[in-house]
Amino acid sequence: MAITASQVNELRKKTGAGMMDCKKALVEADGDTEKAVDILRKKGQKVAAKRGDNEAKEGVIFAESKGNVGYILQLNCETDFVAKNEDFRTFVQSLLDVAIKNNVETLEELKALSYNDKLSVEEKITEQVGVVGEKLDLSNYAKIEADTVVAYNHPGNQLATLVGYNKAGDSIEDATKQVAMQVAAMNPIALTKEEITQDVVDRELEVGKDLAIQEGKPAEMAEKIAHGRLNKFFKENTLLSQPFVRDNKVSVKDFLNSTESGLTVTKFKRFSLS
Repeated sequence: MAITASQVNELRKKTGAGMMDCKKALVEADGDTEKAVDILRKKGQKVAAKRGDNEAKEGVIFAESKGNVGYILQLNCETDFVAKNEDFRTFVQSLLDVAIKNNVETLEELKALSYNDKLSVEEKITEQVGVVGEKLDLSNYAKIEADTVVAYNHPGNQLATLVGYNKAGDSIEDATKQVAMQVAAMNPIALTKEEITQDVVDRELEVGKDLAIQEGKPAEMAEKIAHGRLNKFFKENTLLSQPFVRDNKVSVKDFLNSTESGLTVTKFKRFSLS
């Protein structure tokens, strides 16, 4: 039977598939739109199986905050070409919208959630594999709550942060945005040194001691040097102890406290493709 342009357009709106793929599916389904949707879904599953071993190192990261809650999501693909495609970015935003609407807590919960009347989020992603022809992986998701949560999306959407604070109000707006950008730029591994695992501490001490010995220092002195280097590691890698990017004479902790007494970060998330 003859397939009309309006049928193709309707199917494209429903699935996001390309015009030619929609037309082929409608021809195969004898013009039945619902059957054509299933055909495209099966195509997505076939492509997903075929590309399962491929690496998905590119992608898009979006973060969004609403008052005292924030959400951050990462969808990976194989190529930069797909990552920059507006339809792909719109799809990633739609996944984040589902997470926000349902106040989702975990990645597993998000994948199982209904995307629309017919498909779960995970099934919709599989369907989109057929649309873009690449492996897609919803690799990271997080939600945080605090008195204030600030989201920062770095240009290009390959890096984003969420930062939670213990206070709210217009007076702290600029400072909280600056620290969210600091998290993006300086990549702290923890909020304070107390949050760094003992395994990491032990590794840093071992590396510091070995370096000192290689430099010709005696073992007893090497031990002290290693502890000195560990303190430097804490300062550079814990957010509140890091030098503030815009004024490295003060720490992030001191910068926030100077903005408003007692203001501090309670938690943060940082997702990056590199």
